[in-house]
Amino acid sequence: MNDRTASVAEGRRHYNVTLAILTLAGIAYALQQTMVIPALPTLQHDLHTTTTWVTWVLTVYLLVASVATPLLGRLGDQYGKERLLVISLLIFLAGSIGAAAAWNIWSLLAWRALQGAGAGVFPLSYGIIRDEFPREKVGMAIGLVSAVFGIGGGFGIVLSGLIVDNMSWRWLFIVGAANIAAAAVLVQRFVPESPIKSPSRVDFVGATLLSGGLIAMLVGLTEGEAWGWTSGRIVLLAVVSAAFLVAWGVAELRVAEPMVDMRMLAGRQVLFTNMTAIVAGFAMFGSFVLVPNFVEIPHGLAPSVQRLVHFGFDASVTKAGLYLLPSSVALLFAGPLAGLIGRRVSSKWPLAIGLLAVSAAAAALAFWNDRPWQILAAMPVLGVGVGFAFAAMATLITEAVRPSETGVATGMNTVMRTVGGVIGGQVGAALLAAHTVGGTHGAPSVVGFEIAFGISALAALVGAAVAVFVTPPRLRRRERLVVATTEVAE
Repeated sequence: MNDRTASVAEGRRHYNVTLAILTLAGIAYALQQTMVIPALPTLQHDLHTTTTWVTWVLTVYLLVASVATPLLGRLGDQYGKERLLVISLLIFLAGSIGAAAAWNIWSLLAWRALQGAGAGVFPLSYGIIRDEFPREKVGMAIGLVSAVFGIGGGFGIVLSGLIVDNMSWRWLFIVGAANIAAAAVLVQRFVPESPIKSPSRVDFVGATLLSGGLIAMLVGLTEGEAWGWTSGRIVLLAVVSAAFLVAWGVAELRVAEPMVDMRMLAGRQVLFTNMTAIVAGFAMFGSFVLVPNFVEIPHGLAPSVQRLVHFGFDASVTKAGLYLLPSSVALLFAGPLAGLIGRRVSSKWPLAIGLLAVSAAAAALAFWNDRPWQILAAMPVLGVGVGFAFAAMATLITEAVRPSETGVATGMNTVMRTVGGVIGGQVGAALLAAHTVGGTHGAPSVVGFEIAFGISALAALVGAAVAVFVTPPRLRRRERLVVATTEVAE
């Protein structure tokens, strides 16, 4: 046995080492997703740009990531998940280094787009866990890695507040680059290459059609408020998106080696899980983004306007991030717990319970928001709900598809969650713009926040109802076993 073989064998024996490294990679990636949000006003000032273009620092990342996620998942299924995970991290590292050195808004947008091109971290990690871990450890491991998405997001906002308040915004990307570099080295050194691959040709037609449909859809969703939802440009984007996605579906059914097997997406468990992903993204984005905005009011407003605003806690960026800490801590424990519960009773129940918890937390925020302790009390419930839901969705998807389809299937689930998040953000922005405090020229009122929280609560409740109808594979296997046994007996 040579040194490389011995190293691979040792890596396969020590699953906890692999899990720790994948968790680190997930945290490094998730941090960069949210760290830029509190820094947008600073970026606008320092780079001498407009509110519209600085918002594209988020938008361009979401667009490229949504296209790249299923593509990288598919390439991982074909050429090796560990190899593509290292490549994804290196692409993300290059984008982080470039963003730290950005000299104007256009260069920053280009580097953020490159960061989005490395967005395969989570689906590839799920695939590695599915291929490498013992069956009894898969649910808990996927739960932990899924929870990292929310944990890193919450801590990213806190860390961003500290950096923005005390240092240059460039340190946001420097810190991110250091974490990503460490994760890439550890993955390459210690995570074994998956033995499960599906050699085939890349479906360039399917990739192009899916990319066109997603880009048109997300541009329309993100710019609808600014351009007007009934404007010619938004209507055109909707038509283009629908045409591309329909053409993509037809092409994938006819090609011999499709990028995404449409029959796999139409399976009951995958279909219903992706439906709940849209709802979960909608509810989570609405809550996690609205809470910091709510507690910061009336911080930063003109003194004459502050006298007219009678809600919020005047929190700084750093203090606003601290309101999210209880949810991040709860996420850390909720994800693995969801995996353990799912192993015993089916993962659809943690999914339904998680969305019920998200609904309860959002409803509490809608009705009780006069005191800081009321916000802090709702956040752990929200964290448990998000942790349960994300962990259960990833487990349900990996259980429902063939090992060679894990990357692309979980990648598509991530895209559904992103689409839901973008819709949630736009609905929240529209509600805040529609409900303002009189005499303030646009300062949002508490009514807008309460309606937005209420809609998130209702959406999560609907998602919980949908989750109940997800058919667990364990039940299907049990039914097939009963049928087979009966046939043999007859």
